[in-house]
Amino acid sequence: MFGRSGLHAAAASLALGATLPASAQTAAPTPAPSATPAPLQIQPVALPLPTVTPDQADQLRRIIVQGRIGQGLRYSSAAAEILPADDAGLVRAALDYARAIHIGRLDPSDFQEDWALRPADWDPLPGFTRALAENRLAAWFRDLAPPYAGYETLRDGLARYRLIEAAGGWSAIPAGPDMSVGATGARVTALRARLAVEDDDVARLGTSFDAELKEAVIRAQRRYGLNPTGTVSSGTLGALNVPVEQRIRQIMANMERWRWMPKTMPTDRVQVNIASASVAVFEGDRPVMSMRGVTGKPGGGETPMLASNIHSIVVNPPWNVPAGIAARELFPKGSAYLARNGFKVIGTGAGRRLQQQPSHSALGKFKFDFNNPFAVYLHDTPTKGTFSRFDRLASHGCIRLERPEDLANLLLQGDPEWTPEKIAETVAEGETTRVPLQKQVAVYLLYWTAYGSSNGTMNFRGDPYNWDKALASKIEARSATQAQSAAR
Repeated sequence: MFGRSGLHAAAASLALGATLPASAQTAAPTPAPSATPAPLQIQPVALPLPTVTPDQADQLRRIIVQGRIGQGLRYSSAAAEILPADDAGLVRAALDYARAIHIGRLDPSDFQEDWALRPADWDPLPGFTRALAENRLAAWFRDLAPPYAGYETLRDGLARYRLIEAAGGWSAIPAGPDMSVGATGARVTALRARLAVEDDDVARLGTSFDAELKEAVIRAQRRYGLNPTGTVSSGTLGALNVPVEQRIRQIMANMERWRWMPKTMPTDRVQVNIASASVAVFEGDRPVMSMRGVTGKPGGGETPMLASNIHSIVVNPPWNVPAGIAARELFPKGSAYLARNGFKVIGTGAGRRLQQQPSHSALGKFKFDFNNPFAVYLHDTPTKGTFSRFDRLASHGCIRLERPEDLANLLLQGDPEWTPEKIAETVAEGETTRVPLQKQVAVYLLYWTAYGSSNGTMNFRGDPYNWDKALASKIEARSATQAQSAAR
């Protein structure tokens, strides 16, 4: 669809933490209100339930018990796995497990409002009944997991980090001054031991920080999305000292998010990884462009997870300032500041609002519109300095783009009217112009904080919104509730 742009960037898939296959389902879901998990019964299944043979019952028990751990639905096997003794109860438990691995463990009431990427409802009973009749239960359950390499690498990573935990995990490196080449002592020995747990190329023994250890530190910093300086400062120390138990829960949370994804995706799409503030464009299911972004700041400016379609590009957009931002941040600065920065006051009294004119707009020269209930979008910015930072969570929720003109040219490629020259001319004229896309392009705002590389190495990012912790707790709580319901 985009044609050949000459902007291919193979690193784009790593920037978003996964490789995704082809095709559809891109309408933005309607968010549901957040709620505390309530008891969920395994009862609402259409009757009659199919019958199982003794051998099939034994097979189902093995599949469920092993799968709850392997698919990241329970933190550990230490929790008692109680399954119903009767066949009907076992079938209900199997159907519940099938739903969990296919569309996610959460109940609709568990979703936060800004977790607006929601799985479609799905009834496992017809497929389960056929699998029983054809005696292919194992294959049927195996095919229910998300069909993405990103999910499979997380599942492999989960197994590996559980082995690390079983072997004792890793010890925290004591606080102290920065460590770099030339450092010696017990903290360097602790650093070596810590790095060797995840990196087989690190020599565990030794008290000196040499060139080889520096390279190992750089590899670790890249795995954790940190500035690869080779110096162990407070940020690197903090990432290395995250307990293995927390990394396991982080993997579980990201596996759950994969289960919310549509089972097929469009081959042409724009993807934003909110957590790493990175943007990639896929054409024909290949990454053709990647760039840095700026995403929402924690504590009120979080960028929501959602799926939608970019339908138009606004060139020289004004900024219609959200009422909350205007009241908190702009009106208090006074009329002189507003006039100097191109703000126009529209209306009077309590209903007044602000619009920043295109010549001064905080949206820069390009705005990419897509329907969603949060009024977020992709846009340019006149402030470029943030893109040079590793921590780029600084917006009010929208996504700022490092290379918006390149994205506009790519999305409009093939439109005979909107050539790069025409786009540049329109920008220079300064007039606000909306350009509809001839074909809408899917856009996904995702939150990936853990993913596996093709070589099996796990990569982690920070959890700036604390969504991993919240989600892992909800998964565990819901799984425990289901187990209790099944035992009754």
